[in-house]
Amino acid sequence: MIRLAVSVEGRTEEEFVKTLIAEHLSPVGVDVTPVLVGSARNRGKGGNVSAAVLVGDMRLLSHNFDAVTSLVDFYGFRGREGRTVDELVADLSEELRDQIGPAARPDHVVPYVQLHEFEGLLFSRPEAFRTVPGATEESVAKLRDVRARFPSPEDINDSATTAPSKRLLEALPRYWKTVDGLRVAGRIGLDGIRRECARFNAWLAALEALGGAER
Repeated sequence: MIRLAVSVEGRTEEEFVKTLIAEHLSPVGVDVTPVLVGSARNRGKGGNVSAAVLVGDMRLLSHNFDAVTSLVDFYGFRGREGRTVDELVADLSEELRDQIGPAARPDHVVPYVQLHEFEGLLFSRPEAFRTVPGATEESVAKLRDVRARFPSPEDINDSATTAPSKRLLEALPRYWKTVDGLRVAGRIGLDGIRRECARFNAWLAALEALGGAER
C-alpha cells in the first residue's frame, strides 16, 4: 500500500478526497490522506492558495508520505499572473523538484490545479442538483444551459461573476458548498465526472498508477 497525501484547498475538497477518491483508490493499493493547505487548517475554509504555500506544504508532506499531490482551484489562485493552468502546474512541478531534491520520483510528486474550480466538476450532470434545497426544474434548466455553452465542465470560465460557484449560487441561492457539494458529487459519481472532465480524469489516472508503481 502506497501512502498518498493530498493538499486540498478547503473542507469540501477534503471530504471529497476522504470519501470518493479514497474509496476509489484503496482497492488499487493507494491509501489517501487529505491535508488542508496552509491557513485553511486554522480558518476551516478554503481560498488563499499561492505557489509558495502549496509547494511548501507538499514539500513537508513528502517527508512522511510515499507520494504527494494537490486538489486546489485555478480560480482565486494567488499570483498566477497571466499563466495558463498548464503553465502554473509546470512551474509548481519545477519548484517541487528543486525543493524536494533528486530523491523524489517525478510520478510520486503530482501537483494538480483544478480548472477552474471544484464546482465546475459538478456541472458534469446538472440534474444531480435536484437534491439541493430550493431546487426547481427551472434552476436545473439554468445549470443545464450553462453546461451546454462550454466544451466541458472544466471550461466554465472563472471571472468574479461567471466562475462555476457564482453560477451555482445564481441559480440555487441555498446551495451550501460544504454540504451540497459533496452530496451532488456523490450522486454524479467519479465515473460520471471522469467522462466529462478530461483533466480531472488524467489526474485520477495518474493516482491510480501509483498503486502499481515500484516503491
